[in-house]
Amino acid sequence: MEQLEFFDVPSPCIGVCQVNNRGYCKGCLRSREERFNWLQMSAQQRREVIRLCQDRKRRVLAAARKKQLELELVQQDSPPQDSLPL
Repeated sequence: MEQLEFFDVPSPCIGVCQVNNRGYCKGCLRSREERFNWLQMSAQQRREVIRLCQDRKRRVLAAARKKQLELELVQQDSPPQDSLPL
């Protein structure tokens, strides 16, 4: 038996209970089914949900970084507002 099996897997909920446009919680990134079925899941199933949430978080952060870089590039290519002709 692994040591992890001795301890309960805590919920990843951080109290930000809003759903994004893909149906995942904005706080913990669990799907509706994952949130509603958490208490009935085995420890192995919970660890898998945690792994999926971590993957989702990485993708969300990567998309945010990409969007920020694109925004910075657009701002660099745009002339300053005060130098535009009237």
